[in-house]
Amino acid sequence: MDATPTIAVLGTGIIGAPVARNLAAAGFDVRAWNRTRDKAAALAPHGVRVAGTPAEAVAGAKIVLTVLKDAPAVLAAVTAAAPGLAHDVVWVQLSTVGEAVDELAAFAAERGLTFVDAPVLGTRQPAEQGQLVVLAAGDPAVRGVVQPLFDAIGKKTVWVADDAGSGSASRLKLVLNTWVLALNHGVGEALALAKGLGVDPAHFVDAVTGGPLDNGYFQTKSAAIRAGDYTTAFSVDNAEKDARLVLAAAEHAGVRLDATAAGAQRLARASALGHGDDDMAAGYFASFTG
Repeated sequence: MDATPTIAVLGTGIIGAPVARNLAAAGFDVRAWNRTRDKAAALAPHGVRVAGTPAEAVAGAKIVLTVLKDAPAVLAAVTAAAPGLAHDVVWVQLSTVGEAVDELAAFAAERGLTFVDAPVLGTRQPAEQGQLVVLAAGDPAVRGVVQPLFDAIGKKTVWVADDAGSGSASRLKLVLNTWVLALNHGVGEALALAKGLGVDPAHFVDAVTGGPLDNGYFQTKSAAIRAGDYTTAFSVDNAEKDARLVLAAAEHAGVRLDATAAGAQRLARASALGHGDDDMAAGYFASFTG
């Protein structure tokens, strides 16, 4: 395989767009497709070639990255791309797909594609900065091919399994998302209670800052809520989707996740209030409904 192979990026949303830009900046020949073409077209000034269809994007590509909302969107994109896929293509899926990773692995096996399951941990800012954490599972023989890509988009790669079809990487992502969701809801509920009790939120933040309860996520989300700035790093609707993926996996495993279930309901309420496209910190507003 070429030292700098042609890469097709299917999906140029909050994560996919910076992934494509960072790959192009690293010297890769990048083609991009997005269902809404304007989002992909914005990448052209960064050296990314824009394709009109998934099949056009993958034609001649050695590596295909899917960076889409969920498993149905991923499967639809690679199915549409199938006419342009070469037999020796490496398919790297970066999306959060939960237990549906099994279906994607089966699709790859049926078509002779080399499948790498590599969901990423991180939102808009780390994606823009090339600081994602890549959770990867795949045949050791292909690691040398994909590692330069992961180095271009992330600060760290955690290889968790030699078999992408094991689902180990996607299941690790569900575990990590459970923690992310808990942190988000904790900040939102604490600040909502502060408002309800007439407590100055600055005192809450000052008491936590620098102590054992502090972390970067606390600082980022508390600042967003206090400023009323819900610029999307990861949307309420996407967070609710991820919570449902966690709950489905937990049910299958016989594990009860009460806090995650309640959090999913909070996100659904926030979405119903019109905050679905806002940052997940806007789950805060769910505290002020009946």
